[in-house]
Amino acid sequence: MPLTMVNQDEHFLIKKITGKEEVRRFLENLGFVAGAEVSVVSKICGNVIVQIKESRVAISKEMAQKIIV
Repeated sequence: MPLTMVNQDEHFLIKKITGKEEVRRFLENLGFVAGAEVSVVSKICGNVIVQIKESRVAISKEMAQKIIV
């Protein structure tokens, strides 16, 4: 399921990243790779703040939908 559908404070492993090559590369540079653990810290107007690799990253709803957990 996409990252936008998960509940806050639950930990998930990333299964895959969908979308165009440049989007996948951008998310990979932020640490969103298959097998990485991610959790949603908060959701604001559809945008999400996620905890990944000991850092917090804010991403748009569109980007979060491309991250499959």
